[in-house]
Amino acid sequence: MGREEQITGERLRKIDELKKQGINPYPYRFEKKENCSELQEKYKKLKAEEKTKDKVRVAGRVMIKRDLGKISFAKLQDFSGRIQIVLQDKETPDKEFEFFKKYVDGGDFIGIDGIIMKSKTGELSVLAKKIEILSKSILPLPEKFHGLQDKEERYRKRYLDLIMNPEVKETFLKRTKIIQLIRKFLDDRGFVEVETPGLQTLYGGTNAKPFSTYLNVLDMNLYLRLAPELYLKRLVVGGFEKVYEIGKNFRNEGIDFMHNPEFTMIEWYEAYADYNVMMDNAEELYKFIAKELNGSYTLEFRERKIDLKGKWPRVSMTDAIKKYLKIDIEKMSLKEIKSFVDENRIDFVGEGSKGIFINAIFEKLVTEKLDGPMWIIDYPKEVSPLAKPHRDKEGFVERFECYIAGKEIGDGWSEIIDPVEQKQRFENEQKAMRSGKEEAHPMDKDFLEALEYGMPVLGGIGIGIDRLVMFFTNQASIRDVILFPFMKPEISEGKLKKKIC
Repeated sequence: MGREEQITGERLRKIDELKKQGINPYPYRFEKKENCSELQEKYKKLKAEEKTKDKVRVAGRVMIKRDLGKISFAKLQDFSGRIQIVLQDKETPDKEFEFFKKYVDGGDFIGIDGIIMKSKTGELSVLAKKIEILSKSILPLPEKFHGLQDKEERYRKRYLDLIMNPEVKETFLKRTKIIQLIRKFLDDRGFVEVETPGLQTLYGGTNAKPFSTYLNVLDMNLYLRLAPELYLKRLVVGGFEKVYEIGKNFRNEGIDFMHNPEFTMIEWYEAYADYNVMMDNAEELYKFIAKELNGSYTLEFRERKIDLKGKWPRVSMTDAIKKYLKIDIEKMSLKEIKSFVDENRIDFVGEGSKGIFINAIFEKLVTEKLDGPMWIIDYPKEVSPLAKPHRDKEGFVERFECYIAGKEIGDGWSEIIDPVEQKQRFENEQKAMRSGKEEAHPMDKDFLEALEYGMPVLGGIGIGIDRLVMFFTNQASIRDVILFPFMKPEISEGKLKKKIC
């Protein structure tokens, strides 16, 4: 029998003993009155070995337990932080002292009635007068869990990661704050938050491969949404001039440090705006989040100092290629560009047009060189089926992406409002689909009909919340900012080991 099995057996025995004594190891309620962090703040000026008469009632998980004869210690952790629990001979009732020694283990949830004091070492503590078991743990907490090198285990068992590593919880609290700030920013500017379908009869809104599913009751195929874009635009047709949605999208593509099949996005649309207005507003949003979240416009991301102040440069894709690769892509012939693509072994999807090649070259050879913050603007028409043609640049569209430290965290454009132009774009996408491009945009006739009723001048943007959180919390992987990232099962269903039965 292994050590874990021995510990599990011993704890199950304790549970049986408690029940025989009429003590429920999983009770229904405990009236917790104080949080650990509140006590730490309130009594931070208390002197070492000073004892108060202030009664407190705390609860949380036992992280560390030490028995030293006539005195015992425990570290109690709740959502707000930690505090030390002290049990002392002649101060803690004998019955409670013995109960703690005999039945309380690391990982258990307990409730404590006691008084506030500080130890000889100056650590704020609760001198226990009464102890209650609130949840008896069966499995032991991992030893030195934070020292594990295998991050896969931390992602699979996020609950343990959160228990053992307080800094992980702080990342997700910041994530919540970032989403709140986005809502405040848009709400204060008159935007309306809405919800659109996650199950769709026709996927769309971006170039990506969808997940498919099946609706039994209507005997029909459905798709998990790639993006809410086309539904939000339908709302603009219906009269919503400023509209946004924060929600889950699903794309059946790769998994890496920047991509997860299920992710969160914010998309917003503003009538009577173009891509310049959208860049202005998005830039203001990023600065607003930085100041509210961290109190500064200067952030650290992947060992780079990023300064968000000032006006961010706006550089066309072709100018970025010229700057970083020293080639004038616009003056090159299709044959010359194709030769460059072949020499550099650059992958591309769809027919080998000039626009497809330009975008592939940029993504493969330029993006990692972008320091930022900056806007890359004016994309080839072939890779932007929903963006309006550029007013001054033939073959390009008014599209932008935000790059910070070489990573893209926002994508937007002046929207097509001409139904004839949009239909032509969709037809071009159908050609690409027939040539093998799985990510091509399907023909959405209902959306085209909506456009035929008239849509106002429109600007739109989509920002990946997960990538935004990565940037503002200095995390290297998208898995570090998603509580439960997608993980391949370790063992097949039906072969899972049972721990206690």
